[in-house]
Amino acid sequence: MTVKDDSKKVQPGGGPVHRRSFLGGSVAAAVAAVSIGGTQASAADRKAAPTAAAGGTSASGLRAGAGKAVIEIPSSLLPLDGFTTVHDDLYVRILLLEDGSRRVALVVLDMTSIGSDGVAALRKIVTDAAGVESADIVVTVTHTFSTPHVNPGSAATSPFMKQVSQAASTAVTAAVKALQPARVGFGTGKCDVNVNRDVLTADGWWLGTGESGTSDKSVGVTRFDDAAGNPIAVLVNYAVQSSVMLDSVMANGDHPVTADLAGAAVAHIEKQYGVDTVGFFLVGACSDQSPAFRSKRYTIDKDKKWSQTDAADAGWLLLTVQGERLGTEAVRVSQTVKTTAAATLDLVTDSVTVDAVTMGRPTGPVKTYTFTPNGTADVPIWVLRIGDGVFAGVAPELCASTGLSIKKRSPFAHTAVLSMLDGGAKSMADSTSYARITYEAVNSTYAQGSAEKVAAKIDDMLDSLRG
Repeated sequence: MTVKDDSKKVQPGGGPVHRRSFLGGSVAAAVAAVSIGGTQASAADRKAAPTAAAGGTSASGLRAGAGKAVIEIPSSLLPLDGFTTVHDDLYVRILLLEDGSRRVALVVLDMTSIGSDGVAALRKIVTDAAGVESADIVVTVTHTFSTPHVNPGSAATSPFMKQVSQAASTAVTAAVKALQPARVGFGTGKCDVNVNRDVLTADGWWLGTGESGTSDKSVGVTRFDDAAGNPIAVLVNYAVQSSVMLDSVMANGDHPVTADLAGAAVAHIEKQYGVDTVGFFLVGACSDQSPAFRSKRYTIDKDKKWSQTDAADAGWLLLTVQGERLGTEAVRVSQTVKTTAAATLDLVTDSVTVDAVTMGRPTGPVKTYTFTPNGTADVPIWVLRIGDGVFAGVAPELCASTGLSIKKRSPFAHTAVLSMLDGGAKSMADSTSYARITYEAVNSTYAQGSAEKVAAKIDDMLDSLRG
């Protein structure tokens, strides 16, 4: 079910033509390990999922339901957080999964990030409407930079958060209503719309298009079908920041809101399959992964001097083409997926403690930098297993090399690596980034070695799940 008013809105690249500064670290201080359909928590320890009043349950077998709703931004709220107009709609998308008496929810927001209080508010909405335990609700963002922010601590008073909450309520109601017996399948493709964004300049490493740098081009696709073989939901996991239109200002001075690359790709998927299918974009290890073509972009000359230029209104074509390309590959892979009954539905969480540093505020490349120790930080880890597929993720933005390492060592045939869970956090750079003093390393609260420690923990969790 979709609730949407398209009377004055257009999809990315389709109409007239608004950026990033805040990204809150909304990670919970500690996470207890739980299991759904597993052995770490018994049915007696946890509330059963709701029955017929909220969509029903089945004694056994996978059930799935998906819903989405527009985050309405009325003109009365504009300008909002520097944005002056809405180019295309932002959405809340919710997927409910259940196996027997347990129910899990995946909430995906077209936002840059969201603070812990905002995440808590959304979890309450889902719990109240769908009976899902708070610990069984995974909240993530698509990490599009061209959206208003909900700063930590402001969820109760933010006008934008009110709109997000209303959309979440509508989306979860639709997902509950749509719950039905389901089958699941997985596939992997390849798409070249991302690029490593670290480049060497005369003054040190900075942002740009690092064609020779590490990049994960794989497109992970998960498809949920109903009993008749019709797609209920298509999930796409890809390592890229949705920043085609980041900080781009139009010729008339407008700074538009847009769901950006993630929104354009999912819009293509949903257009191909129709209104009964909901598409989900799950951002991968994206810390050092930029769209290949950006409207406001960095360029490097022959002397390795950097500068920035803005394509303004012409940037929408870049967005449309790249979104269409990624969406087309996702649909191609989806069409090859063979769905089956899932034997296992598990959600396991754990955490690892890493060393912390004081975050820098990079404004340009540097050749020397002092990383100042700042205690330790707990990093929660979520692992969702659905049959032969697994989704492993954290709140910080992981680098592509970390994501590739996790996939390579995974014992599962289909492994998706996710960043920006639990509302998102700043970059968790790999060791190479610290050696180079990249943007990702400086713009982080995690010390060198954190990414490798997190990856090792995820490896252990996957091995334990596989048994």
